[in-house]
Amino acid sequence: MNAIEIRGLSKSFRGLYAVDSLNMTVPVGAIYGFIGENGSGKSTTEKLICGHLVPDKGSIKLFDRKYTNAGVRARVGALIENTGCFPNSSVWDNLMMQAINLGLSDRAGEIDRVLRIVRMEDNAKLKFKKCSLGMKQRIGIAMALLGDPALLILDEPINGLDTDGMRMMREILVDITQQYGCTVLISSHILGELEKIATHYGIIRQGKMIQELSAKDLESRAKGVHLAENAEYAGGFRTSAAEVPGCSGRGRLYPYLRCGRYGGYCGAFDGKQLPSQRDQKEQDRSGRILHRTDEQEGGVKRWSRHTN
Repeated sequence: MNAIEIRGLSKSFRGLYAVDSLNMTVPVGAIYGFIGENGSGKSTTEKLICGHLVPDKGSIKLFDRKYTNAGVRARVGALIENTGCFPNSSVWDNLMMQAINLGLSDRAGEIDRVLRIVRMEDNAKLKFKKCSLGMKQRIGIAMALLGDPALLILDEPINGLDTDGMRMMREILVDITQQYGCTVLISSHILGELEKIATHYGIIRQGKMIQELSAKDLESRAKGVHLAENAEYAGGFRTSAAEVPGCSGRGRLYPYLRCGRYGGYCGAFDGKQLPSQRDQKEQDRSGRILHRTDEQEGGVKRWSRHTN
């Protein structure tokens, strides 16, 4: 049984498709990294799964049941875009209001449980407006965990966090799956962080699912060209994983995702040609322009260096 099974899902706004014939399969117990650049359709897909938007066409099943089923909806927790907390209320009070809204019986006990999961038990009396960004993200996850859901949907919860915040978020998500048996769908454009915890991946671009694969498949199938944008080599830029010492090559998944170690841009995935897109330009610290064209050579995007 799959936690999420989507077939042919589409959603348009004013004639433009934000999600276009998308298929997705999330196994039960997985940490599913939903990866794509900004505007690729990640948040729209998650809103469709949560019932915040109505699809134009396609089907969504959660635990083998239609996503609109009241019983299955009660098994889903979500944090999309923001926590929706009252700034002048304490962490505890915000959680209590959500617990009342959900109709939970042992509200105090449930709040204590979720606060322990997100490492916030010592900050329950703190006003929400005085919390740091990382704390606010954890409070949002705590609210989504109220009622012990079987599926947790998170929209870019690691964006803007510092190193310690990202580390703590990773630990929390791993605990949620391993200790509580919860399936997690987490969207992000930061592959370097997701690759540390994700068991499965889905890559979306321009509303279309480009590829779905497991972490093991990623290790064995990822092939492509790296560009370490600030590292010059032999009078030019290093252009292969072998020429970038210590780089695992796992960042080679998607042309607009940065390599987790060197911040370089990826050029191809397993020889798979990606949809055409306008030329892109990046400027390095020396002022030279890196120009990507849509020419393909063996499935790899070609890069050239120009000097103004």
